[in-house]
Amino acid sequence: MIIDDKLLEKLENLSAIKIDDDKKENIKSELSDILNFVENLNKLDIKENLNIQKFDTPLREDEVISSDVADLVLEEAPKESERFFIVPKIVE
Repeated sequence: MIIDDKLLEKLENLSAIKIDDDKKENIKSELSDILNFVENLNKLDIKENLNIQKFDTPLREDEVISSDVADLVLEEAPKESERFFIVPKIVE
């Protein structure tokens, strides 16, 4: 694909950048090279090269385990009410 001055100006406006006049030719050339490379990639027939296998993540059974961690933590709280920590008010 050829990048002309009109397209480069449009790209400048869309990207909200200003390209110096002395760098425009170099930028146009580099953008053209990049777009040509991408076009070549799009032409490649890679469907036969893809080896897509379905891998399932092995799941484990859920186990209900009773725990008294909350009670142990609340025992260490300086103040507690209805299973919640009571903390000093910071913002008034």
